[in-house]
Order: sequence, then C-alpha cells, then structure tokens
Amino acid sequence: MKNDRWTRALITGASSGIGRELVRQLSVAGIPTVAVARREDRLKALADEYDGVEVLVADLTATAGVARVVDRLRDTSRPIDFLVNNAGFGTSGQFIELPTERLVDEVRLNVEAVVVLCHAVLPAMVASRRGWVMNVSSVAGFQASPGLANYAATKSFVTSFSEALHEEVRRHGVHVTALCPGLTATEFQQVSNVFDRPSSFPAAAWLSVEEVATTGLRDTARGKTVSVPGLQYKALVSASNVVPRSISRRAARIVRRLSQRPQATG
Repeated sequence: MKNDRWTRALITGASSGIGRELVRQLSVAGIPTVAVARREDRLKALADEYDGVEVLVADLTATAGVARVVDRLRDTSRPIDFLVNNAGFGTSGQFIELPTERLVDEVRLNVEAVVVLCHAVLPAMVASRRGWVMNVSSVAGFQASPGLANYAATKSFVTSFSEALHEEVRRHGVHVTALCPGLTATEFQQVSNVFDRPSSFPAAAWLSVEEVATTGLRDTARGKTVSVPGLQYKALVSASNVVPRSISRRAARIVRRLSQRPQATG
C-alpha cells in the first residue's frame, strides 16, 4: 500500500485479527501506528515485529481505559489523522439467557467507546480540514439477527452512526467509513462464540483478514462511506435493501439454527 495520505494512525483491538493485520499493512507502508489493546504481551510482540508501532494498553470496556485513549488522541504533539475503531466482541444465544454484564460490556465496547473516541478526535480533524476514521462494523448490522440480537444491534448503530458522521464532516475534508465484513477467519469466532460451529459454513463464506484489511484501507483512503469486502457480501447487503425485513430476519434465524446443529462424525 502506498502511503500518500496518513501520517499517524491509532488502531483499537490491535492485538489480533483484523486489527493486527491493519497494523502490519500500515507499518509496511511506513505509517507510524498506535496499537491499542488489553493484552500487553501481544502488543509488545507486535512492536518488536514491526517498525513504528507505539503500544497503548487499555481496556475499552472500562472508563479509565477509554480515557487513556482519549488522552492520546488529543495529544497535539503527536497528532492522529487516522483513527480505526476496531475493538469489539459479540454475544451469541437467546437474549434472555445471556448475562447482563456481558451484554452491557458489549454495548460499551462496540458502541460507547466508538462514540467517545470519535468525539475526541474529530474536532481536531475538522479544524485542520484533514482526517480519516474507519469504524469496523459488520454485515450483521444490516438486518435483525435472532440469536445475535445484541451484537447485530450494536453493529447497526456503528454503520448508521458512521454514515451520519461522514455527511456531517466531509465538507471539512474529513472522511468517516464503516467497514462491514462478513465471516472472517479470526479469534473473534472463538472469543465471542458468535457461531457455535464455524465449519458449518462453506469455505467460500469466509474472508481472510488480509482481504478485509486491504479493502478497508483502500475504501477509507478513497473516502467511501460504507465498505463491504467480498463479492458475496456485497450481494448479500444489496439483497437486504430489497427483501422485506420480516423475511430477512426469519432467514437469519434459520441460518443461526443450522449453525448450531451437531455435525455427523465418522
């Protein structure tokens, strides 16, 4: 990737998956990057592997952790012109059976942290008439998803929020992009248990972190409002705009049930 736009990026959820790949690609392009995550050991390993990586340990489900990142975003001596809100997790199962604390932490990380960090960085970007924000959402946010109710709702917020912000700030030379990947081969599936049996989905349904990160960076650099990696997911999103919502949510429920069926062994 050619670096002709960003001078310094800050990426949350940088210790694994899409976040780690974004750090890698930006570092290869010579862009200094602030890597934010809870796991200090992984961040230090990342900094040892790639040049120009600044480590910032923070738990974004905690007020103190968010405040640490806000302080870094407002540091005028080392300004950030590219913010990536990538940190997030999902809950899976019947809403009434899930722990309240887990659901609330999901909203704090997927929604509240995104709002606070955008609010911290955008004023300086608008003042300088230059800046980019990538908020990592999901194709799950384009329709209600029984069995993923809380997660899908948080991502629906992220996409809608990003689109609105894009329209508010673009006249100031600032761009906000919602990156909406589908199934991506990362630790997210294990940590969040979004799908009990990922192998129930065909190989063609899965995106690589490289494809998602490359598409997201390309579309953000171009000032695109919504970025959907993969032709299969572009088609899915297009269909969601014309299929009645009652049908799409029932289809989502069926897919969820199929993913939970036990596999035959032999």
